Amino acid sequence: MSNIARGKNNWALFLFLLAGIVIGGFISELTAGIPALGWLSYGQTFGFTDPAPTLDLGVLIITFGLKIKITIGSIVGIIIAAVIYRFV
Repeated sequence: MSNIARGKNNWALFLFLLAGIVIGGFISELTAGIPALGWLSYGQTFGFTDPAPTLDLGVLIITFGLKIKITIGSIVGIIIAAVIYRFV
């Protein structure tokens, strides 16, 4: 019985952190043009650069790509989500 409850907590934590990343990234995009809050959009992007790796099979062409953008806003969102999860 305790494994089921623990599994639900892990999924809830994952969903809270994912929501924190998305909302924090959204807020950092919104505040990019505001001088007082522009620091929230400071961050780094990494992943596959252009051109992305491509697999040409003749009939089918598959392009692989992954890009991760980490900003101060998304990190703040993760921290807030973890604090909310702890108290919920």
